[in-house]
Amino acid sequence: MTRRACEASVYPFQLPLEGRSGPWVQAEGQRLLMLSSYDYLGLIGDPRVDQAAVDAIRKYGTGTGGVRMLTGTIDIHHQMERELAAFKGMAETISFSSGYLANLAVMSSLLSPLDRVLIDAYAHRSLADACRLAGVPMTRFAHNDCASLRHELESGECSGRTLIVADGVFSMDGDICPLPDLIAIKQEFGCYLMIDEAHSFGVLGRTGRGTDEHFGVAPTEVDIWTGSLAKAIPSNGGFAAISQELAIYMQHAAAPFIFSAALCPAAVAAARESLAILESEPDRVAKLNGNADYFREGLRNLGYDVGTSETPIIPVILGDEATTTLFAGRLRTRGILVTPVLFPAVPQGAARLRLCVTAGHTSEDLEFALDAFRELRT
Repeated sequence: MTRRACEASVYPFQLPLEGRSGPWVQAEGQRLLMLSSYDYLGLIGDPRVDQAAVDAIRKYGTGTGGVRMLTGTIDIHHQMERELAAFKGMAETISFSSGYLANLAVMSSLLSPLDRVLIDAYAHRSLADACRLAGVPMTRFAHNDCASLRHELESGECSGRTLIVADGVFSMDGDICPLPDLIAIKQEFGCYLMIDEAHSFGVLGRTGRGTDEHFGVAPTEVDIWTGSLAKAIPSNGGFAAISQELAIYMQHAAAPFIFSAALCPAAVAAARESLAILESEPDRVAKLNGNADYFREGLRNLGYDVGTSETPIIPVILGDEATTTLFAGRLRTRGILVTPVLFPAVPQGAARLRLCVTAGHTSEDLEFALDAFRELRT
């Protein structure tokens, strides 16, 4: 597939941008509408975020010179973690160098081979990798299927603890986990529950607090929340929002916290400023989801298969890998940059364009894109 894409001059991956990301980007000497960016709130390039990062470099420098447990902690690390905890409604948060490492930290420090993880079949790869790397037995239940989860709980054996794991928003399909049902099953069976908020933090709920706000449940009904600071929050890093007891334990037991470099000052400052903007401008969340609803419905009306999406992640499922890759190339010639997603990121026969709408897109941007999809449909 890679060779054929190169021969057709439509290789779709690692296209180098020639400036900052945003609703429109510059690449290959042309201006392109960006439709596959995780910048859900349209905050990349916001002058307030940029200035916060610049000010942090002037005060703290470009790095901290150590890991968090030793000499790498600066005061704004703690300030950011307190602000994230307050926003998420949990007692504490711990930050990490990436969301991937946050998931690895949870699995490796809190679980053992005597425990088990029951994980949604479509949960992010980092969660499955974390189980494998930590040596924790893992069983997948059918996607968003609580009957399947119940079957695994009733039929499987475990001498230790059971952790149920799902994404808030699933990154390939754009659908949402059935959180109230997962909480009810967790309580019935005496399990623990972990939700990865990478694509739902800043996206779901009236004020962007995530899956709990979307469903109107207390955040403390979930034992462990993890998330990203590189999507709706346009910075770097990840976090775990947890109880105070778990936070104290993980700081002394989680290898990604103990042995990985601390987040750089610019990233911390950018994340803090972005969170402050989200709190003061919740209308960004409404704009984001309004754009997503409009664009998703437009694609459906044109006859495209957008699966079960109900969020700003909108797959256009084309099935065949060659067709999908060539379709992305044709869109690029029409001034639109999209990402094709192929096996093994999705099952064979389920290749798709993964579109991401943001709060930064205008109605004119979305109509421009729909016109291109309309033209390519005929």
